[in-house]
Order: sequence, then C-alpha cells, then structure tokens
Amino acid sequence: MLVTITLLLFYQLCGELLARYFELPVPGPVIGMLLLLLTLLARDALAETMEETAEGLLKNLSLMFVPAGVGMITHFELLGENWLAISIALVISTILGMVVTALTMKLLMRSNRG
Repeated sequence: MLVTITLLLFYQLCGELLARYFELPVPGPVIGMLLLLLTLLARDALAETMEETAEGLLKNLSLMFVPAGVGMITHFELLGENWLAISIALVISTILGMVVTALTMKLLMRSNRG
C-alpha cells in the first residue's frame, strides 16, 4: 500500500512540475492524473495493484474535504463578495461535467456493443 501511495504522489508531483515548468493553465494534479491514466492503460497489472489503495482512499474521501471546508470558513467574506461569480462557475462546471460524463458513457457503451 505504501508503494502505491508513493506512486500516486509521484504522479501528482510530475503533473505539478509539468504545469509549472510549461506554465500550463491546467492544475498539476489533473495532469498527474492524466499521466497515471495513460500508465494504467498501458499496464493492466498496475491497476490491480493500485485497487486496494484506491478503495482505501475512496472510503476516507470525506476526510479530504475537511481542509477545503476550513478554508472556506476562513475566507468567508471573500465568498460573500464573489458569490455571483462562484455560483456561475459552479453551475457551468456542473453542467459541463454532466455533459462530458454523458458523452463518455455514450462512447463507452457504443464501443462495448461493437
């Protein structure tokens, strides 16, 4: 389990380094996850190895939101000042996420049939 957590952190670090070095507008952890996805697609055995760690992280996912919640309380006046922009960003990103998920599912279901 320690090896797979180290591997996850390594991919996050790689993504962060790439994002900063190339001054990309995409967050480093997102790039790291894409790199991890490419690795998992190339090496099926690695996915099975990481499954236990991933399940453990998912079981404790709610704990990962605590720092974000504390940050929101700490900067509550900023939220009040920018509530409209935040609300618009939340609505648009939610709709975009749903559309991308639907299109991905449609593509995957089509590829499974054929």
